[in-house]
Amino acid sequence: MPTDTIFDESTSEWAIDSIDSIDSTGDVIRRTESTLELLADAINSASEVRPLNRYDISILIPVYNERETLPQVLKRIDQVMPTSTETIIVDDGSTDGTREWLLNLPERANRKVICRGRNHGKGSAVRLAIRHSRGGIVAIQDADLEYDPANLLRVVWPILDGDAEVVYGSRYLQHSSDPSLMHRLGNWLLTRASNMTTGLRLTDMETCHKAFDGDLIRSIALKECRFGFEPEITAKIAARDVGILEVPTQYEGRSNTEGKKIGWRDAASAIACMWRYRHGE
Repeated sequence: MPTDTIFDESTSEWAIDSIDSIDSTGDVIRRTESTLELLADAINSASEVRPLNRYDISILIPVYNERETLPQVLKRIDQVMPTSTETIIVDDGSTDGTREWLLNLPERANRKVICRGRNHGKGSAVRLAIRHSRGGIVAIQDADLEYDPANLLRVVWPILDGDAEVVYGSRYLQHSSDPSLMHRLGNWLLTRASNMTTGLRLTDMETCHKAFDGDLIRSIALKECRFGFEPEITAKIAARDVGILEVPTQYEGRSNTEGKKIGWRDAASAIACMWRYRHGE
C-alpha cells in the first residue's frame, strides 16, 4: 500500500503520515492482573466520564536498532491507550532493518513515521518528535520493551484529569523494579545531583516514562542531542516553577548484550548538563 511522504527540509528527514490500521498478529506482551484492572478503569473513565478530544495524547517513540521489539511496543500502545492517541516514531538512523519495517507499515491517520539518514541521538529524536506533535499531552515511550506502554497510561492520567502539568513514572517510588545494582546506584547519584540543582525531590529523574502538557513542552527550547536531554528537560521544567508529579511505573531492564545503550560516559555527560542548565538557561 502506498504511503504519503513528507520531506522536512529543515531537518533533512522523510516523514510518513499513516492512515489505516496496524497488523494485529504476533505475540502479546505479558500483562499483570493489576495492570489489567488499571487499564479497564482508566479506559472506561476516558470513554464515559471525560470524552477525549482528537489527539489528546501524542506518544513519542525514539528508535535506534529496535527491529525485534518495536512491533510489540506499537501493538501494546494500540491495546491500552485511548483511541484519541497519535504516535510519532523517529527512526534515528537504524541499520538493523527497523527503517525498512517502518516504511512498510500499513497507513494510519494517527501515526507519523520520521526516518533519519544517520544517528543524531535520543535527545535529538525526541526534540524532532515534539515539533511534530499535536496532542494536548506529550508522552515519551522507548521502543525496547524495558517499559510497558500500559504503565504510560498511569503516567498521563493525572494530566488528563487536570491534577498535574508534568508527570514522571518512577521505577523507585514504591520499590525498585531495576534488578541491576549498578543501574540503581547510577540513577540515584544522577537524580540526587539533579535535585540539588533544581530544588526538586524526584526519585527517578532518568526515567523514560515522562508526560507533559503539550503546550508547555512545545514552548521549551531544548538543545541536547543525546541522553543529556533528561536533566535538561527536568531543569527547564523546574525553572518554569512547574511541579513534577511522580507515579509508579514498572521496568524490565536489559543488559548491554541485549541492546542497552546508556553507559557511564552518558552519566558523565548528564552531570555536565545539570551544571549547564542549573538556572534553566
